[in-house]
Amino acid sequence: MKKIIFLGDSITDAEHCSSENPLGNGYVDMVDKKLNHSTGGGKKYDIVNCGHDGFTIQGVKRMLEHDCILRQPDIVSLLIGCNDVGVMMNTGKSLEEQEFEAGYESVLRELTERTRARIICMAPFIFPYPRKYANWIPGIRQAEAIEKRIAERYHVEFLELQDLMISAAGRAGYENITTDGIHLTEGGNEIIAGELMRFLADN
Repeated sequence: MKKIIFLGDSITDAEHCSSENPLGNGYVDMVDKKLNHSTGGGKKYDIVNCGHDGFTIQGVKRMLEHDCILRQPDIVSLLIGCNDVGVMMNTGKSLEEQEFEAGYESVLRELTERTRARIICMAPFIFPYPRKYANWIPGIRQAEAIEKRIAERYHVEFLELQDLMISAAGRAGYENITTDGIHLTEGGNEIIAGELMRFLADN
């Protein structure tokens, strides 16, 4: 049975620590249902939610050994960056000062050198809903560019989500995709799960 570990912040976490469902109430649980419960066959994937509410890349780096490397997964999904941008917007501490790029590269280096996992990196996103978050978008783009550059350096898969999520919100209405400009509704989580399935369904 292949093991998939999901790393990230509260978007990945989706209250999995406080929920009766250890996978939480977000896209991780949806991926599990699509992979393990949609065909009527036996369970094919051991799925583990290691998202942590409030995490930045430094949090992922700090917990990487415990959350991921010791478990030796076959597939790792990483969605991080929004809180790093939040720190920048709320404190003025730039991504450079937070050592965001070095932290992200360290995580990918550890994963590629110490596991045999297939790695899927997903870029952060934000919605201008409420409007104050429009000011965050340049920072999100900066984090996205850093992550994409490092993902390409390590030859791992990369999903850009900002444009995709904004387009979806434009069609469906922001309130149907996001609860607060950062976190996702069921519809928003379904988009992330669907994008991941494009990579996972044939693995």
